[in-house]
Amino acid sequence: MSRNGLTFYEFFAGGGMARLGLGAGWACAFANDFDRVKAAAYRANFADAVHHLRQGDVWGLTPETLPGRADLAWASSPCQDFSLAGARAGLGGGRSSAFFGFWSLMRALNAEGRAPRTVVVENVVGLLTSHGGADFTALAQALADEGYRFGALEIDAAAFTPQSRPRVFIVATREPPPAVLIGTGPFQTPAVLAARDRLPAGLRSHWIDWRLPPPPARNTALADLLEPDDAVAWRSEAQTGALLAQMAPLHRRRLDAAGPGRCVAAVFRRTRAGVPRAEIRLDGAAGCLRTPRGGSSRQMLIVAEGGQIRSRLLTGREGARLMGLADDYILPPSQTGALQVVGDGVAVPVVRWLAEHLLEPLLAGSARAAA
Repeated sequence: MSRNGLTFYEFFAGGGMARLGLGAGWACAFANDFDRVKAAAYRANFADAVHHLRQGDVWGLTPETLPGRADLAWASSPCQDFSLAGARAGLGGGRSSAFFGFWSLMRALNAEGRAPRTVVVENVVGLLTSHGGADFTALAQALADEGYRFGALEIDAAAFTPQSRPRVFIVATREPPPAVLIGTGPFQTPAVLAARDRLPAGLRSHWIDWRLPPPPARNTALADLLEPDDAVAWRSEAQTGALLAQMAPLHRRRLDAAGPGRCVAAVFRRTRAGVPRAEIRLDGAAGCLRTPRGGSSRQMLIVAEGGQIRSRLLTGREGARLMGLADDYILPPSQTGALQVVGDGVAVPVVRWLAEHLLEPLLAGSARAAA
């Protein structure tokens, strides 16, 4: 049992990053993921996984597999059909329809009087606008139909760790929230407010403007999380030259103007109007991590120092650090497997901030009100 008695189910659990973010104050009663590599990573990092991890399609689960009544159900459902890199098929897509596999379980639990007190759905920001907002409305309707009130927050992991990774977190509750948790805050972005305002009036009545405070200023940069230069494999001069040749003039000028000291830039290779381009960012943060099979190529690094420019691929361990994972987190042995686990995950410090400043006060407040 957890220190504060809170329990949760984790769906689409991946390598267990939501669990790590929730922390030792929470006890995992059930976890599920379809992917073999991610499930293996979960087992490697959580000794109790043998008791509660079910590997397989969420549509194959039944209410009987879910023990008791959890305080929280967390669902980081597949995002490919929502992301700008995907086909934008929305909730009707083959992968994102897995959300409704999860939701069918929540409906069945509700029918048995075991609905989780809170639900968090985490996804890409494209969920807010997919199909002109129709997918977000469908999700909101599903929550309202089962007696939940809800609101959304857009949180970029860059506020906590040097990686640009905006995500939307829909937090739903069955119980009246404490007044201190309601109001305006930095994570009610224009996209969130527009999604709220597009909802039909009946659903708007279920909406909660969640108040979440801003975190302290981040004090780490991409360069701080990298492996030592002599511990990684560098690409050849010819490969680096070809990468530099793919830069648009503006990006090359930015690199040349970075100054005489050591400069670390994150690089993505994209195709713009049929032309391969290497695009850099010099703001001390990496671009959004993706899996090796994602819509964009594997992220690279350029290091300029002492008149020399070198390039290499981002390693799995570096990707894990960008997700807020400690170095004792056990990654799959291959770089591809490691990046698959971390690239599909949720940033650990984002979950911790959400738990500390919203989920835990919400559940504690509801418990006090019921006492």
